Amino acid sequence: MFYSIKKEWESASRDNTGDVRELIPEFFYLSDFLLNSNHIQLGCMEDGTALGDVELPLWAKGDPQEFIRIHREALESEYVSAHLHLWIDLIFGYRQEGPAAVESVNTFHPYFYAKRGWKDAKDPLIKSTILGYVSNFGQVPKQLFTKPHPPRIGTKKEGSSPPHPTPFFFKLDQLKTTKQPYRELPRGPVGQILCLEKEVVVLERNRLLLSPLSGCFFSWGFPDNTCAFGNHATEKTFAVCESLCDWGETLCAACPNPTTIITAGSSTVVCVWDVSVSKDKLTHMQLRQPLYGHTDSVTCLAVSEVHSMIVSGSRDLTCILWDMEELSYVTQLAGHSSSISALAINELTGEIASCAGPQLYLWTMKGQLLTCTDTSCGPQPDVLCVRFTQRQEWDAKNVIVTGCADGNIRIWKTEYTRTQLPGPPEEPVSPGQDGAESDVSGSCQVKGWERHLVLCQELNRSQAVLQRRSKNSPAITALAISRSHATLLAGDAWGRVFTWTWDSV
Repeated sequence: MFYSIKKEWESASRDNTGDVRELIPEFFYLSDFLLNSNHIQLGCMEDGTALGDVELPLWAKGDPQEFIRIHREALESEYVSAHLHLWIDLIFGYRQEGPAAVESVNTFHPYFYAKRGWKDAKDPLIKSTILGYVSNFGQVPKQLFTKPHPPRIGTKKEGSSPPHPTPFFFKLDQLKTTKQPYRELPRGPVGQILCLEKEVVVLERNRLLLSPLSGCFFSWGFPDNTCAFGNHATEKTFAVCESLCDWGETLCAACPNPTTIITAGSSTVVCVWDVSVSKDKLTHMQLRQPLYGHTDSVTCLAVSEVHSMIVSGSRDLTCILWDMEELSYVTQLAGHSSSISALAINELTGEIASCAGPQLYLWTMKGQLLTCTDTSCGPQPDVLCVRFTQRQEWDAKNVIVTGCADGNIRIWKTEYTRTQLPGPPEEPVSPGQDGAESDVSGSCQVKGWERHLVLCQELNRSQAVLQRRSKNSPAITALAISRSHATLLAGDAWGRVFTWTWDSV
């Protein structure tokens, strides 16, 4: 039908005979209504009711992030990848116009097509009508292909891509560790574990790798409040700098890139430094910007260049989000129960994990608290380090890993639970009736959703190796996840690094 209307419209326009508006009066009636009404532009219903926030479907559990995640999961699925060429045929390909478009029910009014642009219309009424429609409903893009598009190469069905190793968090109940450490430092607790493309780098506390390419490290925590630069491979220090001396005791640092170092400590100030190191030589270390906001010592830092974000945690029971580009205050994460002991940023989602004593908090990158762990189970050990798994942004199986002072590794996942809000008494759900269906009934009690952190696994090396828990297990001080997500690496206060993997044999 739409295809024949298009032909009639084109014929009438080409012959310039009669009033083309007589061909499809409904089109002009609707166009005039849209142009002469304010409900589209003002965000109102036809009866004048103002439109507010989008009402999410029940399966989104009232969470916009879950709504987006499920859509991303569907769009990135193997099914969509295998059928992507069919979508290309409809939007950019041979099924965009002609008999193939009619067969696919993929036809639109002729002025929705790019080649019949509104700029070519001479009649002011027609031109304004077309512009109104295009502004509200969009325009069909230019046709790029006139033949069927080939399917994507390398789908799972074809078996051309090599199998990926199973992520460790897919088999939490089957994780195993080794009796001997994967790596052992000669001194001090493990401070950082880096899983690079070809190697795993382990550094002691108060030391960070400034650049994997140059192998330069930055270290702090000396009695005179100086800092040092050295070569990780040779373990030799090639520069000592006094730039930090005026800022009290340095308690934490972060190196987002080879030319930037961020430090903080007892002065309560977060300092951002410009550094230049070349061939085991420190050219300069200059303060770019001090960031003021905390009222007590800053104990930990986390940085994300992807999201241009710095997060600082303090003994004042707060975290502060800073804009990394503008070097300015963004917002504060308040409400922690004790001093902040660990921070992490999810590079995919921008979510922030903060740890205060035994509690784990989860925040959005805008500072909204999503959830925190329940403390009703009695005393728990302090959390000293935290990491996100970041296999795929839309993967609901992703977890948060925490390393604790009692030597245990705890793995958390987020779940949604129903909450009953004030309202009429709930009617019983009949057998076979979906609980979601009862939510839309006016006589049912109104329900909402809450996001919770649920402990899904606890790993203890002594338990796994000796079949018994040790009373003096060293604290877990550093965590890392391999690039394939198949291995979890944990460093402890005795300078040892152990791995946890799923053995498929």
